[in-house]
Amino acid sequence: MGEKMGCCKRTGPGYATPLEAMSGPKETIIYVNCIYNGTGRKKPDFLATVDVDPNSPTYSKVIHRLSMPYIGDELHHSGWNACSSCHGDPSTTRRFLILPSVVSGRVYVIDTQKNPRAPSLHKVVESEDIVEQTGLAYPHTSHCLASGDIMISCLGDKDGNAKGNGFLLLDSEFNVKGRWEKPGHSPLFSYDFWYQPRHKTMIGSSLGAPATFTRGFNIQHVKDGLYARHLHVYSWPDGELKQTLDLGETGLTPLEMRFLHDPCKDTGYVGCAYTSNIVRFFKTEDGSWSHEVVISVKPLKVQNWILPELPGFITDILISIDDRFLYFINWLQGDIRQYNIEDPKNPVLVGQVYVGGLVQKGSPVVAVTEDGKTWQSNVPEIQGHRLRGGPNMIQLSLDGKRLYATNSLFSTWDRQFYPELVEKGSHMLQIDVDTVKGGLKINPNFFIDFGAEPDGPCMAHEMRYPGGDCTSDIWI
Repeated sequence: MGEKMGCCKRTGPGYATPLEAMSGPKETIIYVNCIYNGTGRKKPDFLATVDVDPNSPTYSKVIHRLSMPYIGDELHHSGWNACSSCHGDPSTTRRFLILPSVVSGRVYVIDTQKNPRAPSLHKVVESEDIVEQTGLAYPHTSHCLASGDIMISCLGDKDGNAKGNGFLLLDSEFNVKGRWEKPGHSPLFSYDFWYQPRHKTMIGSSLGAPATFTRGFNIQHVKDGLYARHLHVYSWPDGELKQTLDLGETGLTPLEMRFLHDPCKDTGYVGCAYTSNIVRFFKTEDGSWSHEVVISVKPLKVQNWILPELPGFITDILISIDDRFLYFINWLQGDIRQYNIEDPKNPVLVGQVYVGGLVQKGSPVVAVTEDGKTWQSNVPEIQGHRLRGGPNMIQLSLDGKRLYATNSLFSTWDRQFYPELVEKGSHMLQIDVDTVKGGLKINPNFFIDFGAEPDGPCMAHEMRYPGGDCTSDIWI
C-alpha cells in the first residue's frame, strides 16, 4: 500500500518548501479539540473554532462549536486529508480535518471548506468497521499521504492490548482500506509517527497498552515494563519494520516526535515523557539509525507531593518550520521551553516561560533547592484568571512568532494530577516568540477560558490552523 510521488506543479495544497510556508498568510482562526469525556459531564466532545485575529471584533473568543454525534469519544489529535506532501497534485485540496477519537475508536471527518469559521461533519468512520477490517482500535496520530490516503497510528486492539496496534489506512473517500504495515511488522507499542520520504523512512514512537494508560498513571506499571521505550524504523512507503531502537532507561515513554522539516535532513527529535529527556534520532553512515539524549530536564526535589522528586514530564514538542527552534512542554513542572537547534547535536536554551504546573505559587507543592530553600514558580494571572493545570499541547504560527498552548493531556490523567482542571476547565494561551535572539512572553490580550463553556467546563487539547502548520505538513 505505497505512496506515489506527486508532480512538481504548484497547484496543490500547502507549500512547495518549508521556507515558502513561513511566508504564508497569518492565521486568523484555529480549530481546537474540546473534550467532555471523563469530566463527569454527559456531553459530546466538540471542535471549537477560535478567533485569533487581533483585528477582529471576536478576537480571543470561541466563535463556533461543532458537537460530535456521540458521547464518550475523547477527541485527541487531528490531521488533514491533504498537506504540503500533496502540493504537486492539482486535484487535491486541504479541506477535511481528520479527528480520531482515542477512546471510542471512531474517526470523524470534518469539512472546513464550506464555511471555515463554522465547519461541519462530513463523515463518521465507525470503530466497528475499523476493528472488523483491520483489528485496530484506539486511533491516535493522523497524517495525510501524497497518494491521497490517510494514515493513522492505532495504539491497540479493541480490548486495549498493545499486540493489536499498527497503522490504519483510509482512502481518499475515508473508507477503511486496511493496514499500512506489512503483515508481521507491527510495532511493539505505538503512538506518534513521522515520515521522511527522501530517506525512504518512517519512524514511530511508543507509549504502552491502552488497557494500561487509560486507567491513569501507576508508577508500578513503569517498573513492570508496561510502558514503552522504543522507536520503530520502517521502510517508506513499503511498511517493512527495519529496525527497533531501544532508548533504554533514559528514554521511557517516547511520545511526540518530529523530523526536521527540510526533507533532505536525516535527523529529528522525540520527547520522552517519564524520563523527561529529548532524544535526537539520526541516520548513520551505514544507513542504520541511532539516537542520543541531547536535552535532560532535571527533576525537582519537592515537598507535599506523592513522590520526593517532580519530573518535567515532557508531553508535546514541535520544531519551527525553518528548523531553527525546538519547543517543548514540561506538563508537571509547568514551563514551555525554546531551544536553538541550528546545531542539532547541541541544543541551546534561549527561551522559557512558566504558565502553570504543580509548583506554581499558591500550590501546596514546593520545590527545594540544593541549599535547602523552598521555591515556587511565578505564574502570572491573565485577565484576572489564575492559570490552572500545566501546559500540554502547543502549536506554532507559520512565521514562528506566535505559540499557542492548551493544558489537557488525557482525561484520566488530568483528573489524577490536576483535578481542579477537570472541575473548572481548560484554557488556551498565546505566547509571543522572539525569533531573533530567542525568548517567550505571554500575550496578556489573549485568553480562552474553556471553563465558561455553555455546557459546562471542558478540556482542550490539539490545535490546527486551516492553512496547515508545523506539526501536520510534511514535504516530499
